[in-house]
Amino acid sequence: MASQPSPAAAVEAVEGAAHSAAQSSSSFLDRVTSWYQDNKVVAWTIAGVTVVVAGGTIYYLSSSPKQPSDSDKKPKKRKAKKDAPKTADEPKAEPKAAPKSAVVDDPEELPEVTEESVKSLSEQERKDYAAKLKAAGNKAYGSKDYNRAIDLYTQAILCKADPVFYSNRAACWNAMSNWPKVIEDTTAAINLDSEYVKALNRRANAYEQEGRYSEALLDYTASCIIDQFRNESSAQAVERLLKKVAETKAKKIMEGKEKRLPSPTFVSNYLQSFRAKPLPEGLEETADLPEGSGKWHVRKGLLAIKQRTGEGYTEAAESFDKAIEQGGLEKHEALAYNMRGTFRYLKGDNDTALEDLNKAIELDPTLVQSYVKRASMHLEQSNREAAAQDFELASQHNASDPDVYYHRAQLHFILSEFSNAATDYQKSMDLDKDFIFSHIQLGVTQYKMGSIASSMATFRRCIKNFGDKSDVYNYYGELLLDQQKYQEAVEKFETAVEMEKKGVGERGGGMNVLPLINKALALFQWKQDFSAAEELCQKALIIDPECDIAVATMAQLLLQQGKVTEALTYFERAAELSRTEGEIVNALSYAEATRTQLEVQEKYPQLAAKLQGMSAGMAPAMR
Repeated sequence: MASQPSPAAAVEAVEGAAHSAAQSSSSFLDRVTSWYQDNKVVAWTIAGVTVVVAGGTIYYLSSSPKQPSDSDKKPKKRKAKKDAPKTADEPKAEPKAAPKSAVVDDPEELPEVTEESVKSLSEQERKDYAAKLKAAGNKAYGSKDYNRAIDLYTQAILCKADPVFYSNRAACWNAMSNWPKVIEDTTAAINLDSEYVKALNRRANAYEQEGRYSEALLDYTASCIIDQFRNESSAQAVERLLKKVAETKAKKIMEGKEKRLPSPTFVSNYLQSFRAKPLPEGLEETADLPEGSGKWHVRKGLLAIKQRTGEGYTEAAESFDKAIEQGGLEKHEALAYNMRGTFRYLKGDNDTALEDLNKAIELDPTLVQSYVKRASMHLEQSNREAAAQDFELASQHNASDPDVYYHRAQLHFILSEFSNAATDYQKSMDLDKDFIFSHIQLGVTQYKMGSIASSMATFRRCIKNFGDKSDVYNYYGELLLDQQKYQEAVEKFETAVEMEKKGVGERGGGMNVLPLINKALALFQWKQDFSAAEELCQKALIIDPECDIAVATMAQLLLQQGKVTEALTYFERAAELSRTEGEIVNALSYAEATRTQLEVQEKYPQLAAKLQGMSAGMAPAMR
């Protein structure tokens, strides 16, 4: 169970922004990953292959139950079907002996065929000439005389429009890196034989060389289906192309993406990972501040955060912007820059956020929260050394701030340094025993270390000490679900949902929808109850329409039911909601694979039955 949140597919590592926000989403998504991977529940199926996106890589689990033995790996002689395409990658340099009439040792014995002369040949003569020309073409190819081979294959094609001749001529163009010609000839071959695997692979490679990744992905996928995923190189190509397509599209999306706050669920999880503090001296609600002044806007922003709603967070972001514009902040200037940087970071505007946090540190080096938040940004950019350095600076300035140790523990957790994480979580608890997430994350860490009994004991103590908090029940339920204790897990999620509803009524503000999504996944995993699971996800989306986790989960549920078109819509929506380029790539990897599945069935309808057969063969894994 790795702490791995991904707004794209609910199965990605707690990296970047999520590392600090993650005591809510990390534990949840961590358990989702275990569900899809460890319990082998099919995340989604493309051409009968289970695909799991993790760490930006797409992993394929072959639908073929048999693993090749040593004897299987040895080349076997196959009985060729009449006129069937060769299985070799290229025309052989030394073809097997052809019928006597087709063997030509003397180039002068080769017929010279033109568009005009071929008209006078009988059908048998055309067939004989084609065989002679092809044999000579293979020989020329083997000698790397590609232009000569192209001429001979061209004449053979005049005699007989055979897909093998087109594919062999494409091999010559391939050797000469003439990709447009490769595409032209392989397309001709595929038009004659739609299941010609070698031609599909060759055209896919040419498409990839030309940067036409979507077309390459489609061809490699069709090839995999026809070959029943026995060709490892084609399967790896699908993996590679999915990532390329997603990365290409993600860059374009990022260029035009509006910088805006993510879902209230995400923002709440991030902000509550820092201990709540009273309003600073001079910004109390009772303080008489001139309306519209810089200090007044800082206070307005801090109060708006407490609403825990999308509107409140938007108001807070605007207030911190205005506070710095108005100026006159005096000792609160560092806090204003810190908070403006926080909301810019949440919007995905990392460059300006970093500038703000640097400014906050310059103004007040003792405001250690600035170092911690900057560390989050460094981690999101995979700069772990800089993140560790910021935690060291924070501890030097204030060794008694429990937030420093809690967030440094998160860093250790992400890096799977669980012993160090547990030490820092405990240090955070020693400095402040009332911060619930230190206790929860310690329990999750113990679970990761294999200390199940200790983990369960930690959560039982959490319920005793924090029994009025929904988070305890939600994350305790996740660990129970990971142990397949379905009934107990569902009960914990239901308790969390009811407590969230009660909390909203008492305090106002938004509701954390993660317990609803957890319950949805539990009911699906336990009883395969798609209807109930979808209904719960829909409720979550009504409460928080921009909750990327709910969107991704809905996409998975729809895909499990074969509702591919609907699933694609949700995967694309998940990409829209993603904050960073990495998150968008993850979401688009699913979307592109789903789209390719649809395109394969549309372009190659004869493969639809084969695809469904492969998927049906995997059905037991889904149950």
